[in-house]
Amino acid sequence: MSTKYLIATVVETIIKVVIIAAVIVFVFRGATQAYEFGYRVFADQPVSASGGRTITVSVEESASLKEIARMLEERGLIEDANLFMMQELLSAYHGKIIPGIYDLSTDMTAGQMLEIMATPVAQETDSAQSTSTPVAGEAQDTEGEQGTEPVGEEVPQDGGEQPESGE
Repeated sequence: MSTKYLIATVVETIIKVVIIAAVIVFVFRGATQAYEFGYRVFADQPVSASGGRTITVSVEESASLKEIARMLEERGLIEDANLFMMQELLSAYHGKIIPGIYDLSTDMTAGQMLEIMATPVAQETDSAQSTSTPVAGEAQDTEGEQGTEPVGEEVPQDGGEQPESGE
């Protein structure tokens, strides 16, 4: 009986040690991943360090933050949609993304993209955020709207006057 008892005790101890080791590894990996995610939230890095490409994105009025984040990830402007959502949640621009068409670059950080997408149209014109080449296609859409909405976003950029482009 004592041999069986000794074997059972040794096996029980080995099982306990293996379970404790597995729990320690699981907690360590979870903590490491949580730290890395948290670090990435606050150590905002652009997708490309230099020579980024400009991509025009459209944010619809009905778009949720999750949809916007997924669109930015699909277009290669951000690396992780979940990370972008967390950055937006913790930023000063939380809930302030304005629907519109934006020119964003892969060398922008998520914070810079949030700032641009939360900037009202009047300030956006001053900082020339909508002045890259895709704006030419946008100008066709906005020419019809210029008569109803006096936001001369594209007019000064084209060098033409509003009556000439509208007539």
